[in-house]
Amino acid sequence: MISIIAAIDQNNALGFKNQLLFYLPADLKHFKTLTTGHTIVMGRKTFESLPKGALPNRRNIVISTRKDLAYPGAEVFHSLKEALANCSEDEKVYIIGGASVYRQAMPLADELCMTLIEDSAPEADAFFPSIDPEIWEEKSREFHQADEKHPCNFAFVNYERRCNHSVTISTSGIASTDSSPSSEG
Repeated sequence: MISIIAAIDQNNALGFKNQLLFYLPADLKHFKTLTTGHTIVMGRKTFESLPKGALPNRRNIVISTRKDLAYPGAEVFHSLKEALANCSEDEKVYIIGGASVYRQAMPLADELCMTLIEDSAPEADAFFPSIDPEIWEEKSREFHQADEKHPCNFAFVNYERRCNHSVTISTSGIASTDSSPSSEG
């Protein structure tokens, strides 16, 4: 199963200068709870933004077109397609960023594990793709009120891909979606 996990503000902003927009301890704990024991896939810049390198108790996969890269505790692949081809079918894979990796992964993902922040960052230079309600169905929402540790309201929202939006991966690695209605009856 391929899941995307991200925290975005009201404008779909993800980050600024390769940093998170909001410090939300509950979101960091939620991320750790969901991803521990599983595979995380990220772009090079996202990996380099991690304060201590590879995240513990997870299989860390970094995507980079640079052939000379090696990171302690991480595997490096040169495309999302190659990275996913090196994951087993029963492996739970979380795509954790950045923006270009999210764009590539959206047509492939089975679910979205989003933190929706009820605020707008003053500056942002990385954005999450739009979540199309025709493709993504909200399955759960857990609201959190602003408090002394959290500067704004936010919610953990899980989406699943709607059944009528199948994904096809061609031999060239290009994904396409088919949203045609089923022909029952």
